[in-house]
Amino acid sequence: MLLKIIYRNLAHKPLGAALSIALLALSTGIISMLLLLQTQLEQKFERDLKDIDLVVGAKGSPLQLVLSAVYHVDAPTGNIPLEEVEKLRKMRSISGITPLAYGDSYQRFRILGTDTTFISRYGGKLRSGRLFGQSLEAIAGATVAENTGLQVGQTFYSTHGDADGGAQHDHAGYVVTGILERSNTVLDNLLLTDVSSVWSIHEEEHEEHGHEHGHEHDHDSIPREITAALVKARSVHSAMTLPMMINESTGMQAASPALEINRLMKMLGIGVTALQTLALGIMLISGFSVFIALYNRLRERKYELALMRSMGCSRARLFWMLLSEGMLLALTGFIGGLLLSRLGLWILNSGAAREFHFVFRYEPVQSELWLLGITVLVGALAALVPAVSAFRMNLSRALADA
Repeated sequence: MLLKIIYRNLAHKPLGAALSIALLALSTGIISMLLLLQTQLEQKFERDLKDIDLVVGAKGSPLQLVLSAVYHVDAPTGNIPLEEVEKLRKMRSISGITPLAYGDSYQRFRILGTDTTFISRYGGKLRSGRLFGQSLEAIAGATVAENTGLQVGQTFYSTHGDADGGAQHDHAGYVVTGILERSNTVLDNLLLTDVSSVWSIHEEEHEEHGHEHGHEHDHDSIPREITAALVKARSVHSAMTLPMMINESTGMQAASPALEINRLMKMLGIGVTALQTLALGIMLISGFSVFIALYNRLRERKYELALMRSMGCSRARLFWMLLSEGMLLALTGFIGGLLLSRLGLWILNSGAAREFHFVFRYEPVQSELWLLGITVLVGALAALVPAVSAFRMNLSRALADA
């Protein structure tokens, strides 16, 4: 019965209620989407680090190096000599190195030349087939297989670079030997092969160009290069001292993924904080709108409320009824905000899935529970003054004024 009365009270002036709900939905929608983006990006950054202490690559932007070598969402800074990387492998302060070599793609999914330590680093498991063992054999991540339709035994031809318009290497094809299970890591979005396969593709291309121009290429004269190396230090002290040593004594650079990602999140955090502050401001305005709507309705409904009191309705019941109206408006706005945030994620995913091969999930995060509490509290506070006024209403005066 009480819910029916509350519903009719709110439906009496639908435009005012709709404005309050729309403002609440807009503010909670912005905050909810920011919480989802921030939480999932932090989880992805942390999940894909997988004990990588350092990334070694060509001189350039350390953040670009980390994004390209760890998260595979940016262009590499260049190539580095394999000979220099092998020298690092012999250092006692380094416990392990995983080589990375790339430059080609298939349907915008990066082909990565590496070794099996890269797969074990992320806990990769085969869903079907086997690991690559010979030149020009490759295994596909779960997302790659789903989006391209690649199957075990199928042959595909790589494209130079990450863009769709790159030149296709028709002279040699990769054979898919395995499909990985979904791991929710970078493995899902990669085609993995050995480093020699990446070299082989480009050496054959150089030979074809050499024959066209009357030149011969000596395989031994071609420098062996990789794009980057993932380094695991033997101790925390080594992880702190190695970057300076590598940067100063070699032609390569060493970057700390954790440090660079923290810097990136701080830069993003400034924008996120600004948007959250804006959304909180909109929420306060919406709370004031709820207060105005309920207070005006209270003045219009004094006689009605007085009749309810005279027919046996208690003060506490009237107080709770008006308070519930404010909280119901807030709860409706919160649900609308959740729908808006998921719509925003859907729009974002339509672009992010293709450009970055990353899809934001729609399930709620724990921080949205705090947002629910704050939203309902705003509605309750907005309704508090009208509810108190109804509780303290002079029954005889209200009936006499009518």
